[in-house]
Amino acid sequence: MDTIARPVGSAIAPLGLGGVLAGSLPTTLLTDHAPERYTVEAVFTRRPEREEIAEIVAPDTQTHLAERGYPGVRLAVSDRRIEIAGTTLEELRDGLGSVIADLLVDISARVRGGREVAAARFREITAREQDRAAAIAALAESVGFVAAVELADATA
Repeated sequence: MDTIARPVGSAIAPLGLGGVLAGSLPTTLLTDHAPERYTVEAVFTRRPEREEIAEIVAPDTQTHLAERGYPGVRLAVSDRRIEIAGTTLEELRDGLGSVIADLLVDISARVRGGREVAAARFREITAREQDRAAAIAALAESVGFVAAVELADATA
């Protein structure tokens, strides 16, 4: 999946979910033939960043969900949608939705923090390099190509 690259240190709003894509739900819901568990697709509030996607689908996320009582739930990302597999609308309504929303906020904060650290390092490296370049220029300017004879004449 392609994401739009943002400059290092640029602010991004926390990733959230806008709503369920009802058209992606099983057509047999609320009938005798409804599946026990199914995949629910929801729309992100913005396009997720590459780093956010990596964290959403990481094994740690599966562990996080299992620790909160949702061991069979799996998350995947498809463009601007999250696919929540192994769940139900009722489960999402009754708590899983909040767990996922909190998880997305935490992921966004970690990504933002990582970018802020990277931006600070970049500024520090840039400042050191500018100082080094200035010191080299000053040292280069201090070099004089004056013959020793000319120096002796100048002091006499």
